[in-house]
Amino acid sequence: MVQLKTDTSLEAMREAGRVVAQVLTAVQEAAAVGVSLRELDEVAREVLREAGAGSPFLNYRPHFAPTPFPAVICTSVNDAIVHGVPTGQRLRDGDLVSIDAGATLDGWVGDSAVSFTVGRARPADTRLIDTAFAALNAGIAAAVVGNRIGDIAHAIGSVCRTAGYGIPEGFGGHGVGRSMHEDPSVPNEGRPGRGMPLRHGMVLAIEPMLIGSGHDAFHPDRDGWTLRTSDGSRAAHAEHTVAITDEGPRVLTAL
Repeated sequence: MVQLKTDTSLEAMREAGRVVAQVLTAVQEAAAVGVSLRELDEVAREVLREAGAGSPFLNYRPHFAPTPFPAVICTSVNDAIVHGVPTGQRLRDGDLVSIDAGATLDGWVGDSAVSFTVGRARPADTRLIDTAFAALNAGIAAAVVGNRIGDIAHAIGSVCRTAGYGIPEGFGGHGVGRSMHEDPSVPNEGRPGRGMPLRHGMVLAIEPMLIGSGHDAFHPDRDGWTLRTSDGSRAAHAEHTVAITDEGPRVLTAL
């Protein structure tokens, strides 16, 4: 069931979203050649502590996961698409890094993700990342009262496919509110004019995931969490929590 949020609730969610933005900014600033993924998780934990916020990621265990998630951010590097577990792996020059972060503040959740390159960027990676954000912006632009979920999905998918990138089937956005994953699901590909109508007070996490080779195949890593491209190509991920309002889409996780 979709829970419509009041304007007061949207203001509270905006505060949670600010914390998420602060986490992502701090982690991206800390990401450098030689820094470990676990060290980036510690940076994120400190931002959450200072804000008096919790993490919806820590100890989260969906049905597919063999163990609870052990960190407050997902760190997905190069061929990892999403859900990467922070480890002692140290970043190298040219790594493509996707960071997914969440925060719980006063009972409300924010969820957002960024992708970037550490050190010298490959032109192909820059194009992939830029397209991920272009797809995210297209999805946000379609998130208006009177449209449908399919309009968001079509906007995202059109950008990805036109650029020649793959889309991992079965993974996409979702509702956000008192918990990190609520109804409805928001696919990254679909037909316009289909699906649930968008109404004032709906809050959605819109999150394109792109595979650089143009193929869609992926597989879970041995940790049971990380999703990797099956052909070893690189991937990018971008996400914002967005409120549907009568005045237009409102990005709740912007800095």
